[in-house]
Order: sequence, then structure tokens, then C-alpha cells
Amino acid sequence: MDRPGVYVHIPFCVAKCNYCTFNSYSGLHHLHRGYTDALIREIELWASNRPPVQASSVYLGGGTPSSLSVDLLGTILGVCRDSLNPAPDAEISIEANPGTVSATSLSTVRAQGVNRLSLGAQSFDDSVLRLLGRIHTAADAKRAYHLARQAGWDNVNLDLIYGIPRQTLEGWKADLSEAIELHPEHLSLYCLTVEEGTPLAESISRGELPSPDPDLAADMYAYAEESLAGAGYEHYEISNWALAGRECHHNVTYWRNLPYVGFGAGAHSFYGRCRYYNTLSPQEYVQCVMEGREPQAGNERIDETAEKSETMILGLRMCEGVSFRNFEDRFGVSAIRTHGEQIRELIDLGLLDATASGIRLTARGRLLGNEVFERFLPPPAD
Repeated sequence: MDRPGVYVHIPFCVAKCNYCTFNSYSGLHHLHRGYTDALIREIELWASNRPPVQASSVYLGGGTPSSLSVDLLGTILGVCRDSLNPAPDAEISIEANPGTVSATSLSTVRAQGVNRLSLGAQSFDDSVLRLLGRIHTAADAKRAYHLARQAGWDNVNLDLIYGIPRQTLEGWKADLSEAIELHPEHLSLYCLTVEEGTPLAESISRGELPSPDPDLAADMYAYAEESLAGAGYEHYEISNWALAGRECHHNVTYWRNLPYVGFGAGAHSFYGRCRYYNTLSPQEYVQCVMEGREPQAGNERIDETAEKSETMILGLRMCEGVSFRNFEDRFGVSAIRTHGEQIRELIDLGLLDATASGIRLTARGRLLGNEVFERFLPPPAD
């Protein structure tokens, strides 16, 4: 029986953040019910046209899933249980903005079977939160965390962002200190990327904000590695730390290049050696599904050469790296035979470490990950 990870996209937000390029929209509250109906139909149709599966994980992301009512969330979770058959011990995650949760909603969603909560704190500095366009305050983030604990959540992630214009190393140290004191099971730390067309990028181009300093961001990352190790967190992926046994199982599916299925507007899937994705527009998505049309906007067949390259790239994001044995078991050929030239070059550059069992990024390689990953891209098609 196939055991894909399952991703469900909720594209709604109370307000769009200044840095965000995710497929998310504010002002679409009127679409919540219709979108939920479309999700139910897409999930049921997908499951009815394939042999039975057992979802290895379910992840409700966005957007802001917690902007939906708990009744609609319960309906979505119910169809996931009925049609996708998650294992009794499956990780069921939901993302939430601290400004959109309450004691009641957190208790209700927990009772509906969600067992992992990811709170988008981003910072514990109100001036940074305002710059980012977040709708919550630092006090809201801490309050949401404590309410989650009171509601029985025992697997909580906090998202934080670093490398933000005007953010100082001392400010970042204070953010990490606040997070460590709260002691969540998991921390995701993301370096800010300034994306073209966002309000943040426009403010920088007008000279209202300075451009992020990459050297300062590197110092922030190095400090995070040191301080979180001292607090008992295992660094298991470039941007992710966890207490023992609390890694995000759903995201590990991506990094191990295993099958996953996405539902909702803009959701991506990798299943049956095919990658496909749905239309971005929530309105168009609802119309397509409810009219019985396929919501896919594109697809591509992943040949073995591409799958080998992607397995190397994604696997190297994890601190354990790529196992030579696992690669050969999967593809019937050694990683040295398929990518030996790149591996030797990157070892010489000090970006990869190699042992008899596999390869992984060095500390410097984690800072220059994109340069490493580019080496493993398959050659362009003729």
C-alpha cells in the first residue's frame, strides 16, 4: 500500500505579509465554504480513482489554515481520515498565525485529531513584526503558545525569520533566547528572501529600508547553530532544529524525495514519478473542481536521471546527508558512479564531507547550500 505524505493548502489570510510570495490571499472570507466543498470533492475523487493508500502524514498549510472556522477545518480533517486513511500514529499538522487562535479553537482542533501545531511567530520584537506586516504582536505569539500548551498540545513548532532589514545580531539573539525559554519541540529558522514585487522589496528599492546584509545573516545562522545545540536541539535540516524524536515527519518526506500528494489551489504533488500542480487561483480552483474538471495547471514526468539529481539535492538539505546504501538500494547504482565528479569537486571546495557511508554538507556548505545544489542539477534537455 502506498504511504504518501498529504498536503492540504488553505490559501486564506487575514492580511498578506509584506515579504510573502506564497499562494495566499486576504479578503476572501466569502469563499471559505465553497473552497472547503471543493477540497472535499478533490480529495474524494483522487482517492476513488486509485488503489487504497495510507497517508504517512497530513499537513494543513497556507496561507493561514487557522483563519478557517473550526467547523470547516473539522470537515476537511474528516474527509482526509475517511478517504486517505492516515495511520493511527500519523503526524497531523496545522499552521497557525498567533493572531488567529483562541483557547477554544486550539482545544477544538486538537480534539479533531491534529497533533502538531506550527505557530508563525517570526519574531518576538514588535518593531520587526510591524516591518514584516504581521497581524500579531510578540505578546500574541507567547499567549498563543501558552494557550496551546494548556489545550494539551505536546508537539509545537515555532517559525522565526532572520536576516531582516534593520534587525541586529543582538535582536536575533533575544528572539532565540525567548524561543528557547518557551522550549517548543521544534524550531524552523528561515533567512529572509526579498522577493520581487512584494511591498518589502518595493520599500527597499525606494531606499526606505536597507537591503539585508548577507554577512550579518551568516553570523545569525552561526549563532543559532551554537545556541540551539547548547539548548538540546538537534540540527537535522538546514533550517530546522528539533528535540530528540520531534522532527517534522511530513517535511522529511519531501527531503527524502518520497511521494506526496497536494490538494487545493496551487498545491503540488509528486506521485507515480509524476510532478503536477493545481491552478493558483482559489476561485478558478473551486470552479474547476465543482464543475467536474481537472484543477491541474501543469505536470511533468520525472525520469530516473531527474529523480537521482533531486534525491541528491533534497537529501543534502538534511544534516545526516545522503546515504550511499539508500541511494544504491533505490536506484541500483552508486551515487559515486552517477555524481562522482560533483562530489569530488565539492569535497575539494570544503562544501561536502564524505565517509564510507555517505556525504553531507559541511558547516560552510550549509551557508552556501544553493551553490552545492546547483552542481547536482541534471543537464538541460536538448
